[in-house]
Amino acid sequence: MAIVGPGGAGKTTFATELGRRTGLPVVHLDRLHWQPGWVETPTTEWEEIVTREVSEERWIMDGNYAGTYETRFSRADTIIVLAPPRWRCLRGALGRILSNRGRAVQADGCPERVDLHYLRWIYRYPTASRPGLDRAIAGSGRHARVVELRSPIAVEAFLASVRR
Repeated sequence: MAIVGPGGAGKTTFATELGRRTGLPVVHLDRLHWQPGWVETPTTEWEEIVTREVSEERWIMDGNYAGTYETRFSRADTIIVLAPPRWRCLRGALGRILSNRGRAVQADGCPERVDLHYLRWIYRYPTASRPGLDRAIAGSGRHARVVELRSPIAVEAFLASVRR
């Protein structure tokens, strides 16, 4: 299962809970992508990491990273798109930043901080990033079951329907 959506949508929390309910291994891409100090993994190495992770038989993988959509979506049998309104995503991201400021919660050695570039990306996601996601799903993910969850109620209903 590939879980995607804007920052602050709750991908990590959702993936963790889905993994708990299903017993499937969970891969948090942020933890693999970011090196200490918010340094990105070099592109070639990053592609190798994602390829290795999706070669496993079963997985739940959360994160965006559009450059690896094709690799992940071609192997996923389910793509879950978290798509809450942008105000909810911004609130979620700011809440995480403020409640964890200075602590590394997304990746080792990467303390939470206010990042205006990240907040602008969240704000612009529906028009700047979502079209690319939709194209990737229509291409390499066209064989997969696609589930779009737009609200906390939809997320809870989906989780309630999941069995081990």
